[in-house]
Amino acid sequence: MTDINEQPRVASGRAAGAGPARGISEQAIVELVELLFFAYRDFVADPDKILVGYGFGRAHHRVLHFVGRSPGMRVQELLDILRITKQSLARVLRELIDQGFVYQIEGEADRRQRLLFLTPEGEALHRRLMAPQIERVRRALAAAGEPADGQYRRVLAGLAGDLPVDGQGAGGLPAGEAA
Repeated sequence: MTDINEQPRVASGRAAGAGPARGISEQAIVELVELLFFAYRDFVADPDKILVGYGFGRAHHRVLHFVGRSPGMRVQELLDILRITKQSLARVLRELIDQGFVYQIEGEADRRQRLLFLTPEGEALHRRLMAPQIERVRRALAAAGEPADGQYRRVLAGLAGDLPVDGQGAGGLPAGEAA
């Protein structure tokens, strides 16, 4: 693995569709890609340590996060956000339900719908998992100086591919809504 201070080695030639973005060199973009790898590694490290104690993994964290952000969400909405198979989600949900972190109820209008909520224990775990990530983002933004126009948000939303960049977060949640 390349050290973040070491200059990355770039193969000659360009990947399809690759090229400088607004005067940013390919070398600088490759360095940003590497920083994203390192940022993700460190961003998930603290929650991963907490999850191990419960026998949970990152899929459990994602379910807790999105159900915590949007109580009452339908299972299908969660599948659309996570892009995992029904079988994978069913396994993770069963574990979270069995251990008392999530519960589900039938939809009022359509009894086939399953609406998901966090239990008080699930809410507490959600907050515990989010706390180190929130602090990490706060420190990074303070060190970088968040531009007033939300440039970081637009870059990350653009990298995510299908997320809107107009003030909406994943799954249509308001971008500024507290976790």
